[in-house]
Amino acid sequence: MPLTTQATPTTYWLEHAWLGSHVEPGVTVDVADGRITAVRTGADTPPPGATALRGLTLPGLANAHSHAFHRALRAAVQVGTGTFWTWREIMYSVADRLTPETYYALARAVYAEMALAGITCVGEFHYLHHAPGGTRYDDPNAMGEALVSAAEDAGIRITLLDTAYLSAGFGAAPNAHQLRFSDGTAERWAERADALKERAHARIGAAIHSVRAVPAGQLGTVADWARERQAPLHVHLSEQTAENDACRDAHGCTPTRLLADHGALGRRTTAVHATHLTTEDIELLGDSRTGVCMCPTTERDLADGIGPAARLQGRGSPLSLGSDSHAVIDLLEEARAMELDERLRTRTRGHWTAAALLRAATADGHAALGWDDAGALETGALADLTTIALDSVRTAGPLPRLAAETAVFAASAADVRHTIVGGRQIVRDGVHTLVPDVPTALAEPIAAVRG
Repeated sequence: MPLTTQATPTTYWLEHAWLGSHVEPGVTVDVADGRITAVRTGADTPPPGATALRGLTLPGLANAHSHAFHRALRAAVQVGTGTFWTWREIMYSVADRLTPETYYALARAVYAEMALAGITCVGEFHYLHHAPGGTRYDDPNAMGEALVSAAEDAGIRITLLDTAYLSAGFGAAPNAHQLRFSDGTAERWAERADALKERAHARIGAAIHSVRAVPAGQLGTVADWARERQAPLHVHLSEQTAENDACRDAHGCTPTRLLADHGALGRRTTAVHATHLTTEDIELLGDSRTGVCMCPTTERDLADGIGPAARLQGRGSPLSLGSDSHAVIDLLEEARAMELDERLRTRTRGHWTAAALLRAATADGHAALGWDDAGALETGALADLTTIALDSVRTAGPLPRLAAETAVFAASAADVRHTIVGGRQIVRDGVHTLVPDVPTALAEPIAAVRG
């Protein structure tokens, strides 16, 4: 069943609501045509006819960085030892087996898992464009369209970040696995991406896979495409020190400087990971107000390192969060991990308040994906809500006024009780209303692509 907004005006009563700066008890939210039409405080009990959401209700969570097919790698890549580069070989083996049909089935289940985790919008960093060997499908965007349809049928919003991936590294031809990813040139990538159309639940953005995967002379083509359309532009940045070293060898500068020199930084750009940066890199990103998406569960899973998130935000870069390779799908864990990783690195506590971490997971994540009208419980915003239980074994006990701290520092995706998108309840009492058996929906396509 496709995603639709709630056509009939509806009132939700929120036992506790996070209103951006504090937790407020007894809040009613009126919804019509998928948007919030009124927010009222001081409602001790549900008004007649209202749907009660017990627990802490937040704006829907935004997962700003996803590779849906990586969900098939969970646990399989935890065997033995290795590096990011050995992990990548396992990833390629899964990518080689996907078709538009199997990718739809896998992504629909992954996005349903996200909805169960309170995620109402995903940024899909999509580079698996063509058939094995690079042959185009009859519809050159068949794989991207499969993802857009999967999000709709799982009940969540999507920004399809169509990705230019043209090189194996600083001018080298794509390897056998990467032929599926490449359009040959940035101009041909732009021609294909032009055919993608936005719809009510889907927006289209662009991505530069990395400076190693798009030749320097073609970075501007991708950046210009996004700029002309006022669309988000995302890029993997300095995830590995090897990328920095190779960039210096090829161009005599860091990846951040290379992007800056080719007009790829700015308010609509989000750098993903940004793990290994120089002081100048941080200044370039912050001064241009380039956003940064941190993916702590993936960055620690791949032994990438801890990025300078606090310094970036202090310089001016808005922060968002992503589950990336889906080692887990839990935006609360990503938020918690960003703070706790910084504590380990600095041996001091309290770099972000719970409110600041929730903002990264909501308003700033949506903004990074081009959904500036989402991520807040306020009149006029999209009616996307997530309710977290405050009576589970993880969350019971703290005072309700500390519910934001409870959510960030104790709760998990398993504590999400309700998820509402466009005023329509997609998860009710922990059960997905469109995909009733999400574990089976995940297991079957994963078995098919794992071989």
